[in-house]
Amino acid sequence: MVSVGTIVWLSSELMFFAALFASYFTIRAVSPQLWAQETQKLDVPYASVNTLILVLSSLTCQLGVFAAERGQVGRTGSLFSVKGWGLREWFVLTYVMGAVFVAGQAGEYVSMMSEHVTIPSSAYGTVFYLTTGFHGLHVTGGLIAFLLVLGRTLVAKRFTHEQAVSAIVVSYYWHFVDVVWIGLFATIYLIQ
Repeated sequence: MVSVGTIVWLSSELMFFAALFASYFTIRAVSPQLWAQETQKLDVPYASVNTLILVLSSLTCQLGVFAAERGQVGRTGSLFSVKGWGLREWFVLTYVMGAVFVAGQAGEYVSMMSEHVTIPSSAYGTVFYLTTGFHGLHVTGGLIAFLLVLGRTLVAKRFTHEQAVSAIVVSYYWHFVDVVWIGLFATIYLIQ
């Protein structure tokens, strides 16, 4: 039931992001010269590396889910033996990668502001910060969810099916956030 509820909720989130995409393309169609001028200020290689980090975090998240499905909450063996990692190790790595992504986005904001691209500066700045900012808030929400799952596994005396379901549901959200970012990245950085 939790999985179904999560999928329904993610569907509503999809509609929210669809509205952001629609506003992006609408404003872009009205101001093509502004887009040509402002997109020159984007650091596509930087954003590409940041995107790669987020996409790879989806892989580490899924490896954590596989460990949870096996009932393996913690590692077996050395920390350096990745084959023996459990849910906690994979989710901690996913958390770190997500945090690096958010920090990378903040770094990009600083760079764009130094180029005088801000929310009030133009329609481009408004749409850029709204779309990427709301996505960044969603990533931050996912990071909080990882902390809750990790905390729950540390407090519990034994790993249960409900904890595995929690890990799976958090992975649904994380994969959703990654797919949305791929769409945003293609829209903002590649289709200039």
